[in-house]
Amino acid sequence: MPQSDPSSRPALGVGMVGYAFMGAAHSQAWRTVGRVFDLPLRPRLAAIGGRDPHAVRAAADRHGWEAAETDWRALITREDVDLVDICTPGDSHAEIAIAALEAGKHVLCEKPLANSVAEAEAMVAAAEAAARRGQVAMVGFNYRRVPAASLAREMTAAGRLGELRHVRVAYLQDWLVDPEFPLTWRLRKEAAGSGALGDLGAHIVDLAQYLTGDTLAGVSALTETFVRERPLPAAASSGLATAGASAGRGAVTVDDAALFTGRFTGGALATFEATRFATGRKNALRIELNGSQGSLAFDLERLNELEYHDHREPAPRAGFRRILVTEPEHPYLEAWWPPGHGLGYEHSFVHQARDLVRAVHAGEPVAPTFADGLRVQRVLAAVEESAAKGSTYTAVG
Repeated sequence: MPQSDPSSRPALGVGMVGYAFMGAAHSQAWRTVGRVFDLPLRPRLAAIGGRDPHAVRAAADRHGWEAAETDWRALITREDVDLVDICTPGDSHAEIAIAALEAGKHVLCEKPLANSVAEAEAMVAAAEAAARRGQVAMVGFNYRRVPAASLAREMTAAGRLGELRHVRVAYLQDWLVDPEFPLTWRLRKEAAGSGALGDLGAHIVDLAQYLTGDTLAGVSALTETFVRERPLPAAASSGLATAGASAGRGAVTVDDAALFTGRFTGGALATFEATRFATGRKNALRIELNGSQGSLAFDLERLNELEYHDHREPAPRAGFRRILVTEPEHPYLEAWWPPGHGLGYEHSFVHQARDLVRAVHAGEPVAPTFADGLRVQRVLAAVEESAAKGSTYTAVG
C-alpha cells in the first residue's frame, strides 16, 4: 500500500476518449492505481470524451471523471490533461494519438495500435518525435500485466525453457454465434480494421512475442467469415447497408476466425487460433511454450496460475506442476493481498496504469511501445495477405 499521502504528490491529469467496455476498465484502473501502489504522481481523472453528450456525461458521473467533452480535439488541448487515454474503435486511433502527441501529451492507446501498417508507422514516427521531447507513448496490451504472464516472461528470459521449439496459442470466444447478432462497428472493416484477427489475434501475437522475447518472421494463414450479413442496428442503420445485402441487413466485412502458423526469427514454430465462434468459450486464452529444457503454459481462465515442467527433472518425478502466482515476490503482487488471494482481469489494467505513471515521471519509454504495436500490426497484415493468397507463406514486413 502507498507509504505516504498521495494527495501531496503532483497530479497527472488524464483525459480519456471513449467510455464503453474498455473505457470502463481503464476508468477503474485510473481510480484504483494510486490507492494501491506508491506512485510518484497522482492520477487525476480530468476529462472523458464521447460524441453523445448525455451518454458521456453519464459515464463521467458513473466512473468519477471531473468533466465531459463531446469533441476529442477539445479534450486533448485542455490544460488539465497531461495524458490522453484512447479507448475508441481502431479507425480513430492514429488521428487522435498523433494529434495528442503533437499537443505535448503522453498517450496510452488501446490495441490493436491502428487499422493498417501505414497508420501504425505514422504513429510510431509521432511517438519517436514526442520521446525526444520527454513524452511517453504506450499501446495497451494488458495481458502482459497479468502477474502469471509477467512471471512466465521472467522465467523464459532466465533460460528456464532452454532453446525454444514450439509456441501454440488460442483465443476463443463465442459472442457472434447467433446470426441475428447486430452489425456493430466490430464487424465493419472501415471501423475495426479486421475481425477476430485484430480483436483477439493482436493480443495473442503480442503475448507470444512478449513471452518468447522474439518476433515472428513469417506466417501462413486462413481466415473465414461464417455469417456474411447481419441485422442492422436500430440506430443509424441507414448508413450501414451495403450492395448485395438484404433489406434491413448489412454485409459483415471482417473475419470471424483466423488460423495461422508461423516461424519465429529464432527458429521456433508457432500456431495461432483466434475465433469468435467457439461455442461455449467466453474469453478463453491459452498459450504454451515448449523448449529443450522445459515448458510453460498460461490459461486466462486460471489467471493466477502457471503450469511449468522442468525437463531436467528425473522421469519418475517429472511432470507439469502448478505455480500459484500470488506471492509478494511475484510481479505486481507486493501491493495486493496475502498469498493465495487471487487477482482478476481488471487488475491487469491497474498494473498497466502503474507502469505508465512511473514511466511518465521518469521520462522513459515503457513497453509495449508504439514500435511494439507496429510489429504486431505487421504480423496481422501478413496474416491477411497470406489468407488472401490461399495460405501461402508470407514474410512479416
